[in-house]
Amino acid sequence: MNCMFSKVVTALLLTAMSAAAMAEVVVIVNPKFAAASMTEDEVAQIFLGKSTVLTPVDQAESAPMRAEFYKKVTDKEPSQVKTIWSKLVFTGKGTPPKDLGTAADVRKAVAADPKMIGYVDKASVDGSVKAVLTVK
Repeated sequence: MNCMFSKVVTALLLTAMSAAAMAEVVVIVNPKFAAASMTEDEVAQIFLGKSTVLTPVDQAESAPMRAEFYKKVTDKEPSQVKTIWSKLVFTGKGTPPKDLGTAADVRKAVAADPKMIGYVDKASVDGSVKAVLTVK
């Protein structure tokens, strides 16, 4: 019985991990933002504190989407990004992205503020925000 439970748990974990890996990461802005699209480099500059064109917001630190976003867009692990922001904060040159928790929280914040940028999975995009980049 214990072995069967272990197999079920393993199967569920593998299914959840593969679903997370298949989620498409989409960068979103307020519909009032002028640009119709952005490059990965432009988005990386904002999320690494090198550009202040928009104010970035993050999903929860524990969210798999967050790690996937940073790896694909900035080619950095979340711990490396945290180090970059720590240096910027220490030198007074930046404020890190606010941690908003869920994709729904990010979407709601971006929809309410024309100067905000965030990322969600493609399924979370609705008419309240504009997708400017689909991360491959």
